[in-house]
Amino acid sequence: MASEQAQNHRPVADFSPSLWGDQFVKYDSCPQVQKKYSNTVDVLKKEVKGMITAPGTKMVDTMELIDTIERLGVSFHFQDEIEQKLQQFFDLKTDYCNDGDDAYDLYTVALHFRLFRQHGYRISCDIFGRWIDGNGKFKEGLKSDGKSLLSLYEASYLRTRGETILDEALDFAAASLKSIAPHLQSPLGKQVVHALVQPLHFGNPRIEARNFISIYEEYEGMNEALLRLAKLDYNLLQMLHKEELHQVSRWWKDLDLITKLPYARDRVVECFFWAVGVYHEPQYSRARVMLTKTIVMTSIIDDTYDAYGTIEELDIFTEAIERWNVEETKRLPEYMKPLYKALLELYKQFEQELEKEGRSYVAYYAIESLKELVRSYRIEAKWFIQGYLPPYEEYLKNALITCTYCYHTTTSLLGVESAIKENFEWLSNKPKMLVAGLLICRLIDDIATYILERGRGQVATGIESYMKDNGATQEEPIAKIFEIATDAWKDINDECLRPSLYNSRDVLMRIFNLERIIDVTYKGNQDRYTQPEKVLKPHIIVFFFDPILI
Repeated sequence: MASEQAQNHRPVADFSPSLWGDQFVKYDSCPQVQKKYSNTVDVLKKEVKGMITAPGTKMVDTMELIDTIERLGVSFHFQDEIEQKLQQFFDLKTDYCNDGDDAYDLYTVALHFRLFRQHGYRISCDIFGRWIDGNGKFKEGLKSDGKSLLSLYEASYLRTRGETILDEALDFAAASLKSIAPHLQSPLGKQVVHALVQPLHFGNPRIEARNFISIYEEYEGMNEALLRLAKLDYNLLQMLHKEELHQVSRWWKDLDLITKLPYARDRVVECFFWAVGVYHEPQYSRARVMLTKTIVMTSIIDDTYDAYGTIEELDIFTEAIERWNVEETKRLPEYMKPLYKALLELYKQFEQELEKEGRSYVAYYAIESLKELVRSYRIEAKWFIQGYLPPYEEYLKNALITCTYCYHTTTSLLGVESAIKENFEWLSNKPKMLVAGLLICRLIDDIATYILERGRGQVATGIESYMKDNGATQEEPIAKIFEIATDAWKDINDECLRPSLYNSRDVLMRIFNLERIIDVTYKGNQDRYTQPEKVLKPHIIVFFFDPILI
């Protein structure tokens, strides 16, 4: 029977091997350097904190300072001070619509709008009405003002549904910036070129911080203390991340699943990169390690369903996950046993770790979400193996689960001590913000992986399903998918605004940052997880290899 099943296995997919080998299995920490950096950072933090809270500073200057601190990637050190200032400024109810001699310029209004919305304050987009002409268009005179256009461009990405003035602002600012970009001087020119490729709102916070540090060095009036803090703190965090990656890499090497499952992608470093995108701050160290382990195990499960297992084997494996009992190992095909045992052992370790703080119960929610995931994987695998193309609605309902973000949003909270039962219950009910996140993940992934999946003979893709339902050409579903994804981003923006039906900003930001990773990883409609050489590799080198020169 075993040999008969083996003959039915699909051809092993031609995935590129790991780019990193055992580079992170060995890691020599530098405690003396870490201590030196840490002591200097503590001194600089006090200085910067004084800048934020300094009495008598104008609102315009403080808001610019807050924006700089956030873009340099060090705002997590000053969360309370920043929040107090923003609340204080928002309560002033500034008349941004005032068109008198003392009126704020477009650069300032757009900056304030973006900062308030980033922090959940419901500031109206009507404040941009001052720059609309009699024909309902943005005034022609703005087209040469690069600084204001960039500020408007970045602000417009925080739009919600129905805010047509921001839709128009984005189109106007993007077109105008593309036209003048070749003629702008640095550092503004560099910022514009980067922003047109990667808007700040959608960007990975660490990538954006590293990029802005290099740009801020060129600023006229650059603050030396702030720049030094950003550089030292970046390097300090990089050391912590390398230690975590070393820990995960050792665990992964000891499991040795890739040797036992040659059909699977070896992407532990890329999975850790993903986790750093969800939360980079030092207080999430344990959470990053836990999340990385769940992502890399999901990747192996995905490849088992998507690229190798027979229907009979996948039925047995799905049932084993549903029953979640080591006794189920006996029923599994030999090659599946190490994977199943590793999963049970991983969650046993999680429960033991979480028991120390009375949170072992949260593992239940992750396991239940994993069960839902493999059920959907099984449906998708059967479609593929049997050559069935479902109607688009049927496809999407299942595909929102197989995108894995429902499961990974849940596992991202396992190691977050402040995440409580109510947070997991909220997620399990598929709230609007989570569904919007699932849509973005699924739809952008569908576009990026379409050619690869079609090359493997996969019929049940979202694009093929949409084309069949609507008698459409390939270009039509791609345009429609981008339209749906854009609306989903607007829903996420809206759900992050106060008053929110759900007030745990820590949980909301996990969903938000997961979507940012999708934007970076699948930029240009390419699957950079499966083929990480071109884009993810340079990011990973910068993240974990290259410190900033001090």
